[in-house]
Amino acid sequence: MQPDIEYHPDFDKYLQRTARRLALEPNLPSQPLPEGYPERVHGPIVWDGGDWKTEDQWVYKLSDYELKEIDAALRHFKGLNLALGYVGRDNFPLPTLSKKLHDFARELYFGRGFFVLRTIPVDNYSREELAIIYAGISSHVGSARGKQDGTGAVLAHIKDLTISHAHEEGGIGNSAYTTDKQVFHTDVGDLIALMALEVAEEGGTSRISSGAKVYNELAATRPDLIHTLSQPWVLDTFGGDLGYTTRPVLYYEDGHIIIQYSRRHFTGYGSQKRNPNIPPITEAQAEALDAVHFLAEKHSLALNFQKGDIQYINSLGLLHARDAFRDSKEHTRHLIRLWLRNDELAWQTPAALKPIWSRLYSVEPDAQRFPLDPEIRRKANGMTK
Repeated sequence: MQPDIEYHPDFDKYLQRTARRLALEPNLPSQPLPEGYPERVHGPIVWDGGDWKTEDQWVYKLSDYELKEIDAALRHFKGLNLALGYVGRDNFPLPTLSKKLHDFARELYFGRGFFVLRTIPVDNYSREELAIIYAGISSHVGSARGKQDGTGAVLAHIKDLTISHAHEEGGIGNSAYTTDKQVFHTDVGDLIALMALEVAEEGGTSRISSGAKVYNELAATRPDLIHTLSQPWVLDTFGGDLGYTTRPVLYYEDGHIIIQYSRRHFTGYGSQKRNPNIPPITEAQAEALDAVHFLAEKHSLALNFQKGDIQYINSLGLLHARDAFRDSKEHTRHLIRLWLRNDELAWQTPAALKPIWSRLYSVEPDAQRFPLDPEIRRKANGMTK
C-alpha cells in the first residue's frame, strides 16, 4: 500500500513518520553508509543559503557594450537564414562576452553551481528573436541542448496553463504549468537555463539548494536514508508502455553527489495520480523524500528573478523549487527553459542515467523544435502525460 504522502510535503506527517520508524528500529541512525559513499563531501558546491550575503555574488549585469554584442550576434545569425536548431557558438559570435560565459560555465560545474545574467531587454525583441538570443547566449555556456518532450522541443514555456490548456488530454499533472508551489526537485540533464519573459504580480520566488549540503546532513544523522536514496526506486511514467521505470535517486560519481528526482513521480500531482497498479513506494522512501525536501528548504537560497534575467543552475548538484504566485493582467509570470550540457566540462554521468542522457541530447539541429507559444510537454504520440 502506498504510504500517506502527497506532492506537497507535510512537516507534521514527516515528523510522525520519522518517530514511528525510529521507535520500530532505533538503530537506523547508527547504520554505516553504503559502500563507497563518503562521510562528508567538500567543495564550493557545498553551501548554505545563509552563506550568501548579496546577489552581487551571483548576478552578472550585462553592460551596454555586451548587450550591443548580443544584438549584433542576433543580426548575424538571422542573416544566415538557418533553422533555429543550428544556433551555436560559431554562428552567434560574442567576442568579449564568450570568455566570461565560459568562466560561468566552469562555475556551474566546479564552483557554487549557479549564476544569473541580468538583463536582456525582452520588450525590444520578437518572440522568435528572443529564442535565438536565449539559445545563442546559452550555447556559450552549454554545447548541447536537450529535448524536453517526445516531439523534439528543446524550448519549453513555464507558465500557468490551467485555463488556456484545461482541455488537454490527461490534464495538467505538473505544477510547473500552474500557479501552485513547486517543491524541491531536479530536472533531467546537466544544466537548466530559465529566462524570465515576465514575472508574476506577486510570489513566484525561485529557490535553490545544495544537494551536497543535504547529503552531508543526512550522512551525519540518518545514514540509513542514504541507503534508501541510493537504491532503485519505482518512478511512475504516467502512461509509458511499462507503467514505471526503476533507478536510484542519489548517486556518488567521480567525487560528486548527484540527486536526480521529481517528487511527483512518486506521489502524483493534480490530475495525474500515481498508478495504483505499480509497486508503491515504501515508508522509508516516503521519509527520505520528505527529509530531502525539508533539508533543501532549510539550507535554500532565494533568487530574485527579474524580467529579462537568465538563471543557470547545475541540475546535478543543486535542487530547485518555486513559491506559489499570483498573476495579473499586467504581470503574468512566463519563463522559457533550456536543458543544456557542456561536453567539455561535464561531470561523469552515472550509469543508471546514461540512457536518459543519450535520449535527451540526441536531437539533431534539423529536428530541434522551438515552440514560440506555451504548450504542455508532449510525448512522441502527442499525449500530454
